[in-house]
Amino acid sequence: MTKDVITLTRKMPDPLSVLAGLLSGGPDKLVETTGEDAVVQLCDMAGRPLVSVEAPLFVQVAGEAERLLGATAPPVPFWWTEARATTGVAEAERIAGTFAARLAELADGSAWPPEAARSLAVVPGEGVSVAPAPAAAQPAVDVLTDKVAVVIQDRPVVAMTAWLSDAFRAVAQGRRGLQIVTSPGTVLSPAVRAALPGWPSRWVVRDERAGYYDGLSGAVLRWQDGLFAPVETPGATADDPRTPVAESFQETADTGEQQLAVSFRTVHPADDRLVLGGALEAVWRELTGAPPAGWGTAEPANLPWSPRQVTDVAFDRAPEPTWLVVVGDPARPGLATVRISRTTAGVEEDVTLAFGYGPDEEPPLAALPRAAEALATRHRLQSMLVQLRRARRDLAVPPRFEGPGVPLAFVLGAEEVRRMPGDRARRTPLPEPPRPLGPRTRPALYYPLPGNPSDLSGWQDFERLMRHLKGAEG
Repeated sequence: MTKDVITLTRKMPDPLSVLAGLLSGGPDKLVETTGEDAVVQLCDMAGRPLVSVEAPLFVQVAGEAERLLGATAPPVPFWWTEARATTGVAEAERIAGTFAARLAELADGSAWPPEAARSLAVVPGEGVSVAPAPAAAQPAVDVLTDKVAVVIQDRPVVAMTAWLSDAFRAVAQGRRGLQIVTSPGTVLSPAVRAALPGWPSRWVVRDERAGYYDGLSGAVLRWQDGLFAPVETPGATADDPRTPVAESFQETADTGEQQLAVSFRTVHPADDRLVLGGALEAVWRELTGAPPAGWGTAEPANLPWSPRQVTDVAFDRAPEPTWLVVVGDPARPGLATVRISRTTAGVEEDVTLAFGYGPDEEPPLAALPRAAEALATRHRLQSMLVQLRRARRDLAVPPRFEGPGVPLAFVLGAEEVRRMPGDRARRTPLPEPPRPLGPRTRPALYYPLPGNPSDLSGWQDFERLMRHLKGAEG
């Protein structure tokens, strides 16, 4: 198991010097470690990792500490430094806590959780060393089997931090799953929820009554054959597994909160004039009246919103894909994940976006056609789906049942409409005809659907529409 300790400071910290001071009263023992490594990892003489410290992150986006930690951060900009201590080794937690206390003292800040900050005294360093760069580059996991890597998280929000993103990549390369174990009071960031692949990856929640259950499906779990897997009741078959569902997962209440979810794909010609992020900004402005606040390649989102910088990062990483998280002003919860890929068709942007609304707030449904038209006419929209669901305003994913969204609208881009034979795109089995967007000679089509969070029948209409557009019926 690991213990996370985070410092939020006004000044740029120097973790290497602080660690040196903790272990030996001076920097001599760390002379062989370069300050350019993204992660510094302290190990004992047997090679067991004790504390891993990430390079400090310069955060220029307001609200991220409150969203991810429930903590009050210094005014932006500030520095965010994460340390992970291996529990079960008393020396590790002591080093991490003292590290956080000294870093906060020297760089004018605070530590999270507050109780983690320990004494400022030097920690005895006998038997402790700095890991070589190859070891420091590996993601920290708590249990590793031939099937899964298990990560135990003790923070209020499991976020797509840089190290967790590295863990996702590492397990994918090793053909393993990633299982994240948390307490029942923990929630997931939507970015982590979207990144969790299928079996055997899952979110595992500790529970007093059930032991463990899946935070997304409620299935009761137990550790068996090297991974957490569903418990099956007697008489279960492949067609009817009869997996019990945890009572805690089913304990829900309707708070009146809602989420408006928009997912879309754009495809651009690959040329030197291309600027990415404009499509997301156009939708954000139409639905909130303002652009996104910040973005990053991990959480917390640390950079002010800039389509030009987004484009530069994607260009530098090509032909590999680029994954981004984008956030809005804290007053209007909004979060998007963006995947930018180079394909034979050009440069594709796959965007999943959600905004949260309280019981006294109305989602801006009237603005949806305008947002769709902006994408269709200026950003080479391929397709777009809009859903409304009963879910938390803060967008966090709880270990409780949340009903599925219902479709409000589907949009087909102008090029996709042009490729449809005859009038297939315009004459559908839906009761309401599609609304043309853009030029009359080459329109995109907006298909309204009777979305109602209390009625899932809208998915039947959506399925009928998809079958029709694919030529599978009438």
